Amino acid sequence: MKNNIRYAGFWVRFMASLADTFLLALPLAVLIYFLSDGAWFDFAQYQENMKAAMSLNAQAALSNPPKTSLTWEVIFEISVLLLSALFWRRFKGATPGKKLFGIKVVDAKSFETIDNKQAITRSLGYFVSTFTLLIGFFMIGWRKDKRGLHDLLASSVVIYV
Repeated sequence: MKNNIRYAGFWVRFMASLADTFLLALPLAVLIYFLSDGAWFDFAQYQENMKAAMSLNAQAALSNPPKTSLTWEVIFEISVLLLSALFWRRFKGATPGKKLFGIKVVDAKSFETIDNKQAITRSLGYFVSTFTLLIGFFMIGWRKDKRGLHDLLASSVVIYV
C-alpha cells in the first residue's frame, strides 16, 4: 500500500484550510458574535480602524484597538475544535475542506485513521507550527513526505484519498 501513497503538499493543504475557514470557522464566528451580543469583538471600532488605515492614518488605526472578550474568544476556539472533531469523526480523518480537496490525515506509519491522542496532539501542534514564525507549516513544502511540524509531533501525514 505504501507505494501508492501520494502526499498532499503545501498548497492543497492551504486551500483545504482556507475552505475550512469559510465552511466552519466563519459561520461559527458569526453565531458566536451574535450569541455574545457583540461583546466578543467590537466590530464598530474595527470598522473605524479600517477606515483610518485605508486613509493611511496608521497612528489612528493602531491607537484604538477593538475591545475583545477573552471568554468569548475561548468559547469560539473550543467550538471550532469541537466542530472540527465532529467532522473529523464523520469523515474519518478529514474536515470538510480536506474532504473537498480529496485529502485526509492518517498515521504516518500505518496509513490508518489517526487516534484521538494524535488528533489532539496535531491540533495543539498547530500552535507550535504558528509560533515558530510559520516555519512549522512551511516545512510541508520542503519535506519529501510533506509533513509539517504538527504532523511530526503527532506522527501523522496528509495524503490524497
